[in-house]
Amino acid sequence: MRRLFPVTDVTDATTAPASDGVPGTPGTKDVAREWGLDELAEAYAYPPGAAGSEGPEPWLRANMVSTLDGAAQHDGRSQPISSAADMRIFGTLRGLADVVIVGAETVRQEGYRPARAREDFAARRAAAGQGPAPAIAVVSASLDLDFSLRLFTSPLLPTLLLTGAAAAPDRIAAAEKAGARVVIAGGGVGVEPARAVRALAGLGLRRLLTEGGPRLLGQLVAADVLDELCLTVSPMLTVGDAQRIAGGPSVAVPSRFELTSLLEEDGFLFSRYRRT
Repeated sequence: MRRLFPVTDVTDATTAPASDGVPGTPGTKDVAREWGLDELAEAYAYPPGAAGSEGPEPWLRANMVSTLDGAAQHDGRSQPISSAADMRIFGTLRGLADVVIVGAETVRQEGYRPARAREDFAARRAAAGQGPAPAIAVVSASLDLDFSLRLFTSPLLPTLLLTGAAAAPDRIAAAEKAGARVVIAGGGVGVEPARAVRALAGLGLRRLLTEGGPRLLGQLVAADVLDELCLTVSPMLTVGDAQRIAGGPSVAVPSRFELTSLLEEDGFLFSRYRRT
């Protein structure tokens, strides 16, 4: 892993020499080394204001991957365009979050499972006042989900279902019977993004992470509730008609974000953008 941005006047110590030379010295070939947990956790730390149940505001970040030609998936899944380093960052972002927000269609396509407790994050999460793993919050208007999935039958924390007030009572009953916690986050059929963020914050879940899919991310962008985008650019070309990382109607005025961090490993770029 190499840090490309921000640039400092100090030689970046994220590479190691392939020979006995000094990193960055002409005539030696530097090779990227794998970052440890502490380095990744520091690189992706939430802003201090989002920490703890008393934090003034929740912080919503998205983690997505895209190919060079803009595809967010291949054959309906993100895994084929990912990498080992991307999955380490994926795990780090989950390890830092209070809750992972995901759309129902992504749950179906990706075969979502409960977040697991990781021993290497246990002390960090305990010190931050967090549970052993993030909760999973599924956004669904219809609640048309398979409640026999492990996501509902064996999570460390009850899976949350964000839905609207007009959701079918029989589906709500089925979800609750399966052990899920239904959270009303909309006055009609669907979920209102700003209300969903407030509802999760009201449960003490302020470090928010969404992993999509594209339709959900598009709704969050359109509602102007996204604070940060962690985007992996995969050095692949897929062509086809795969979705972009965000879909839906265009916004009246494009949202402007600023680059705060850029890492690289094996040709993959790991960028971090924040709302300006």
